[in-house]
Amino acid sequence: MFGLSDFIEGWFRTLLIDGITSNFTNMFEGLNTRVNEIAAQVGQTPQGWNSGIFNMVRSISETVIIPIAGVIMTFILCYELIQMIMERNNLVEFELSKLYTWIFKTFCAVLILTNTFDIVMGVFEMAQSVVNSSAGVIIGSLDVEVALTDLETQLEAMSTGALIQFYLESSVLQLAMQAISICVFLIIYGRMIEIYLTISMAPVPFSTMINREWGTIGNSYLKSLFALAFQGFLIMICVAIYAVLLGSIPTSDNAHMAMWTTAGYTLLLCLSLFRSASLSKSLFASS
Repeated sequence: MFGLSDFIEGWFRTLLIDGITSNFTNMFEGLNTRVNEIAAQVGQTPQGWNSGIFNMVRSISETVIIPIAGVIMTFILCYELIQMIMERNNLVEFELSKLYTWIFKTFCAVLILTNTFDIVMGVFEMAQSVVNSSAGVIIGSLDVEVALTDLETQLEAMSTGALIQFYLESSVLQLAMQAISICVFLIIYGRMIEIYLTISMAPVPFSTMINREWGTIGNSYLKSLFALAFQGFLIMICVAIYAVLLGSIPTSDNAHMAMWTTAGYTLLLCLSLFRSASLSKSLFASS
């Protein structure tokens, strides 16, 4: 009788130990995969991330938004010309050089408007090169073999009740980590959607950049564009810090501590990514 109960208890303990080990393995391997996936996603330009969406946005912008931007630009330039004439007493004291300046500004405005997407993509290409260069700093990662070192020995030393509690904790924590992972990728994908929405309206603010009074619209847009582009760099810094923190977890000393420390670092990463957008806007003075 005692032999049967011991056999059942041993079998149950083996199931619990295998389940806990599996939870730890899935959790740690998932973390390493997540770090690499975030780095890969952030390093993409709008065109490289999804060329189909980019081409659609560009087509809509060129066929719908650019004509509207052209009308706005024409109104602004005509208004500026009228102001310039009125300031000089209806051409009585008008300097011909002012007219040449206005013509040059008109040429620059048309040039900027017709090359809007080239300018926008230039901003993101520059940001992408910075992001890809910073990818080399992500040298930390969680070594799964080291993380699981001595784990089975620690589990064997626990009572059956403690194993049950530990198994439930690790299972719940694994689900929580998956939920946090979903939040992280919602942030990454949400940023890309925001980029597509922003570049779709690029011709309108670009049409105002030449004028001194209206140019604040274009300048603010350009700041927000740089903030969106370099948010990817801040995300890479967050991921690099996260990777280094994972590599410093004392997994072999205390399995409980390792598990909850990993969860804390992952939650911290999620909160940091949420803050990256507002931080980037504040750095570029973009509201």
